[in-house]
Amino acid sequence: MRRRNPRAVTRTPVVLALLTAALAASAVAGLALGPVGIPPGQVLDIVLGGPGPSGGAFGAIVWDVRIPRVLLGAVVGAGLAVAGTVLQALVRNPLADPFLLGASSGASAGAVLVIVFGAGLLGFAGEAAVPLAAFAGSMGALVSVHAMARRGGAMTTGRLILAGVAVQYVLSALTSLILVLAARPDQIRSVLFWTLGGLGGARWGELALPAGALLLGTGLLIALARPLDLLLAGEEGAHTLGLDTGRFRAAVFVLTSLVIGVLVAYSGAIGFVGLMVPHAARMIVGSGHRALLPVAALGGAVFLTLADLIARTAAAPEEIPVGVVTALVGGPFFLWMLCRSTRTEGVVG
Repeated sequence: MRRRNPRAVTRTPVVLALLTAALAASAVAGLALGPVGIPPGQVLDIVLGGPGPSGGAFGAIVWDVRIPRVLLGAVVGAGLAVAGTVLQALVRNPLADPFLLGASSGASAGAVLVIVFGAGLLGFAGEAAVPLAAFAGSMGALVSVHAMARRGGAMTTGRLILAGVAVQYVLSALTSLILVLAARPDQIRSVLFWTLGGLGGARWGELALPAGALLLGTGLLIALARPLDLLLAGEEGAHTLGLDTGRFRAAVFVLTSLVIGVLVAYSGAIGFVGLMVPHAARMIVGSGHRALLPVAALGGAVFLTLADLIARTAAAPEEIPVGVVTALVGGPFFLWMLCRSTRTEGVVG
């Protein structure tokens, strides 16, 4: 990973301002474009006028359908980017990502299990049952991948990727089995939603929990920026500087899994956001996490908002799952990263 660049850090406020403007522009585009086009000026009038009958049919589309979807996309994109940034620091590997390490697949498998077979649990825990199951699946996947990658020696890029692929195969097989066993058509649609990822189910009443998880998780991780920076010096260097790496890594794994689980519970498995955005942010502001995490969060929000816009408009009136769009962009990026990595012995030999 790149070392901290003082000149890069000094331009962080400018970068944050530009990303905020880009997010506002992408949000307006997301509200204006779709199967029913709405002029941007009218979108602004509807938003500034507030919800109500005065907006007419366009007002109902903007407030009831598009604003919740754009907000959920921004929240999920920001959260996945932050999670990817932190995972790359925890395992000291530039190819770490919630999707590649199985966290998103684990969260999806946990959520799907509750949806299809957990009727009693849904009644007992209410709306929290699916996010709780997603968190448990995300945590279990991350712990499994990390344990397998470290087994038998130092963790390498190759071992980490192979462990992530293995866990993903197992979880994908489990999700496919659930799909086969699901008896009702609505359950099958839900399983496909978790498999491909999508923001079409966004509702106002469902935004509070993912937004709260993002704000709380990102705030805590920014407060832990210094120990995250110490991890970049390696285990011995961090120990020398007084960091209990074992406890710290375990605590941050739990926090990251919680954020991923909650987000995936409302968006399904959306891959590669946590791989691409942190790299782009790191090239701009360096590796210091106090600057890197806010920039990654805004960058992830912009990226997923635009990806969802493409998913809604590229094949209109049909809608492409947003996870397919991010995979089409992220897959080639991952291959490029893998080819340029200098630590791929575990894969190629």
